[in-house]
Amino acid sequence: METTIDKAGRLVVPKAVREASRLRPGTRVRFRVRDGRVEIEPVPLDVSLERHGSAVVAVPREGRPVLTAAEVEETTAGLRSGAPSEGGTQGAG
Repeated sequence: METTIDKAGRLVVPKAVREASRLRPGTRVRFRVRDGRVEIEPVPLDVSLERHGSAVVAVPREGRPVLTAAEVEETTAGLRSGAPSEGGTQGAG
């Protein structure tokens, strides 16, 4: 898959790549150069740990879009089978 950087330095991430990696509009990404390659990854989600009853849960500090039922089912099925889901994990979104 190929794309082109425009004169303003913008890069269009192909739809198939966005879908597979679950990158959505507004997702913050980080660029790195390693061994002559450019790597792009979502910025880890900033969370705070809060006690909810007897459990401690990670709560996003910024609003996040709600996952669809299909996304939850896909991720759960992948975890149960031991195989990664099609989109992998979305540490940032």
